[in-house]
Amino acid sequence: MPYVNIKITREGETTAEQKAELIKGVTDILVHVLDKSPETTFVVIDEIDMDSWGIGGLPVARYRDRAR
Repeated sequence: MPYVNIKITREGETTAEQKAELIKGVTDILVHVLDKSPETTFVVIDEIDMDSWGIGGLPVARYRDRAR
């Protein structure tokens, strides 16, 4: 019973259609590569506020500003 947790930053708007496509795509790849049953495959998408996500010791927004 695979469980996949996708974490993305909450920026702009991720639509319900985009989330559905992610869920289907991840499920399909687990079926194709590992022969897992789609009926027992769980996919959870967590959207994290930008100020709650860090990279290299910085909040992601500041990290991105530094890279520009």
